[in-house]
Amino acid sequence: MEFKFNEDGLIPAVVQDYRTGEVLMLAYMNEEALQKTKETKSSWFFSRNRHELWNKGATSGNTQTVKKMSYDCDQDTILLQVEQKGVACHTGERSCFYRDIELGEEPSFRRDVVHQVYDAIVDRRDNRKEGSYTNYLFDEGIDKILKKIGEESGEIIIGAKNNDDENLSMEIADLTYHILVLLAEKDLPVERVKEELTKRLKGD
Repeated sequence: MEFKFNEDGLIPAVVQDYRTGEVLMLAYMNEEALQKTKETKSSWFFSRNRHELWNKGATSGNTQTVKKMSYDCDQDTILLQVEQKGVACHTGERSCFYRDIELGEEPSFRRDVVHQVYDAIVDRRDNRKEGSYTNYLFDEGIDKILKKIGEESGEIIIGAKNNDDENLSMEIADLTYHILVLLAEKDLPVERVKEELTKRLKGD
């Protein structure tokens, strides 16, 4: 594949979290950085300031394991989907794109909310907080968690039969939360469910 490098021999590379789709950073690659990234499955870039190659996380420990590489229709931009260790931005922020431009209204949901909720549940499992409902579920154990899943499933059926979309959305959210608690209890990552859904999508 022949990529279209600019006059400086560089091509922009957008880096994205492979789990959530969050855009983490933008950097540039020359041909050598692109090849080293393919060979090592670790992000390599070319610094336009220092005029040298650099391996993301080599000094900070905030490494990127490359899970997938793609390129756009014009063959002049690379997309890296990575497993990010630590933060991606040199400021200490998770993503370099942490500042928003005001548009007058904010989205009503977060694309990565399922992962955020799951991570919060795991954190609560490992770091107890007094009065936490999540800790209560873990303390009661698997039977209590399964009972709640059964109860919430019944509430979904009632909401659907009553044609109450607002209530139905709330009950589905409740069921999703308790399913995520079950995954954390069984130490199963969300990715395992995604893998199964991906298999079914391919086989459909």
